[in-house]
Amino acid sequence: MKIIKEGPLFYLHSKNMTMIIEEHSGYLFMKYIGRQVKQYHQSNAVVMKDHAFSGNPYPECREFSLDTQRMLIGQHGLGDFRQPSVRIQHGNNDVTDFRYVSHEIKAGVLVSQGLPSPYSKAEEATTLSITLADTVAELELMIHFTVYGTSDAITTFTEVRNVGKERAVIHQLQSVMLDLPKEDYDLITFQGAYAREKTVRRHTLDQGIFRVSSNRGASGHAQTPAAILTHPTTTDDYGEALAIQLIYSGNFELICQQSQLNDVRLSLGINHENFEWTLEAGQQFNSPVALINYSSKGLNDLSQTSHEFITQHIIPEQFAKTARPILVNNWEATYFDFNRDKLLDIAERASELGIELFVLDDGWFGQRKDDNSSLGDWQVNEEKIQGTLAELIAQVKGKGLQFGLWFEPEMISEDSDLYRTHPEWAIQLPERPHTYSRNQLVLNFANPEVVNYMKKLLDDLLSRHEIDYVKWDMNRNITNIGNGQDYAGSMMQTHQYMLGLYSLVEYLTTKHDHILFESCSGGGGRNDLGMMRYFPQVWSSDNTDAISRLQIQHGSSYLHPVISMGAHVSAVPNHQMNRITDLKTRADVAMMGNLGYELDLNLLTDEEKQAVKEQVTRYKILRPIVQFGQQYRLMHTANETAVQFTYEQRVLLTYVKVLSTYEDMETTVKLKGLEEDSLYCLEETDQLYSGAELMYAGLTMDTPRGDFQSLQLLLTKV
Repeated sequence: MKIIKEGPLFYLHSKNMTMIIEEHSGYLFMKYIGRQVKQYHQSNAVVMKDHAFSGNPYPECREFSLDTQRMLIGQHGLGDFRQPSVRIQHGNNDVTDFRYVSHEIKAGVLVSQGLPSPYSKAEEATTLSITLADTVAELELMIHFTVYGTSDAITTFTEVRNVGKERAVIHQLQSVMLDLPKEDYDLITFQGAYAREKTVRRHTLDQGIFRVSSNRGASGHAQTPAAILTHPTTTDDYGEALAIQLIYSGNFELICQQSQLNDVRLSLGINHENFEWTLEAGQQFNSPVALINYSSKGLNDLSQTSHEFITQHIIPEQFAKTARPILVNNWEATYFDFNRDKLLDIAERASELGIELFVLDDGWFGQRKDDNSSLGDWQVNEEKIQGTLAELIAQVKGKGLQFGLWFEPEMISEDSDLYRTHPEWAIQLPERPHTYSRNQLVLNFANPEVVNYMKKLLDDLLSRHEIDYVKWDMNRNITNIGNGQDYAGSMMQTHQYMLGLYSLVEYLTTKHDHILFESCSGGGGRNDLGMMRYFPQVWSSDNTDAISRLQIQHGSSYLHPVISMGAHVSAVPNHQMNRITDLKTRADVAMMGNLGYELDLNLLTDEEKQAVKEQVTRYKILRPIVQFGQQYRLMHTANETAVQFTYEQRVLLTYVKVLSTYEDMETTVKLKGLEEDSLYCLEETDQLYSGAELMYAGLTMDTPRGDFQSLQLLLTKV
């Protein structure tokens, strides 16, 4: 792990990855990114040609054009016709010409002010800060890169400073831009919709512009602020892969352009739609941080690289290697229809079955009887729960359980005391009616008064009660932006909202650092690294159907570690899909994440209760393998999924077959990452297998007859 400046070249070396940047006549060129290269002599230099209709900054050299160089930043208006990464209005235009001024190399991680940033010990990270200036626009631009000694990762963000006397307006500022040479590429993105999040899409690039974005005020169910650039031949086990991820939870845009000359520009940052940022003289603006991961060994290795970095540098340190409790949530068991006796009955059954955490979901506050009222009134409805919240918590804890609580602090109902007192605190357009979603509005976290109010209110709630877990929900996207003092103020509002939200969650998670916070946004509507920096766990989808979860969990596995993913066993017929799935299969799928239950335990038969008790006991054995182990995707088709977890001396294989087949041979699944000459004992039969045969010959999957069947196999190295 080091950063070296040799002549015009900057070498950025992480564990096995190198980025090389060249300074030439004040311009910064992206010379290389990929597998480690310690000595570089321009072997892949851009051939200087007089390309038709490519502008030239120097009349004496028609062969040099910004349109044909691999740039580190994309600036339009001076000859680079590709998609820009920066547009800043000054005077009567938004053309900039940033040139290299200086650089600085320091130990440690530099934080992007007010935004979620990775953490690391100073001796384990090094940061390069490159300063560029545009003397005409009187602007400075700083690009910060951090390399990490224990990971194939580089993080980066951009900072703009107005050093002049006149106002400037940022219209676009991407967090990362990579110009890559002409090759055949595929681009993998993670899209979908509510209840089918993180669907893996693999696109073949061709000339043109490919864009994935969100303008919802959140990263969204249908989009993910991340992508993987690969070659067409790259598989889970072979080939190069380069991932970029944005550590941000608001509006974003991912742009991939294959130019007319067939090179590729990939960038990621805040969505320039509905965004402007005014910089008065002396002010500065920081972009969100972007994460770059690389592997030369296929997509499984890339996933493990990303998982490792997120665990070591994103998830709050106190939870990075802390086993997640097995929980029961009362939502699908009761919805809004509960009282103390009903809750305690569920808690009693949970205790008997070995479950560790009881979570009280929506409906405990204000006059909340359905989803039409009371958001913002975070006072306990003591009539409904038949006493104080402290008394309920004490009774739950008396049964040997931890206690968790749901709330949705970013929202406000018109039918609430808070709205009646402060209607101006809702995001709204002047003189226009509200737009409703789930009959609720969004609090204007761009207003510091609102954020400070929520800090005090929630801090008081958490300080006065022995709460171990919080489920933080957000059940609608942002519309009717217009609370700014003027147009410019309204264009800043969605990013100011995110800054306000991050200020709130950083305050609460720092002061109450013993509480396990889980991020939820109607499930996976904000499943990104921005929220994960504060909330160690994510409710990845409201869809609890085991078969639907196979795809959702598969997509999540590409970049996010399992320890961040909640996964629950729910009732059948499933409340989202109306599908009936065997209790064993539901549990086997949920055990590929952080196990929980989302049903009324009192409605289970005695046989089902015994099965749940055995599942809970088994997961306590499997938990370190799943939550701390290395994950391998072994198989994922429309009808079969197989996933492996390896931790210390133990290997867990879960196989799920969706639809039964007839007169078909059984599938053999080939394991990965084992020691060829070691023997592994299969728990169910005590049969010994060599690592080589498990990896190269495979293990036969013999499932029971019927649809939606699963196997869960545990092997121990002997």
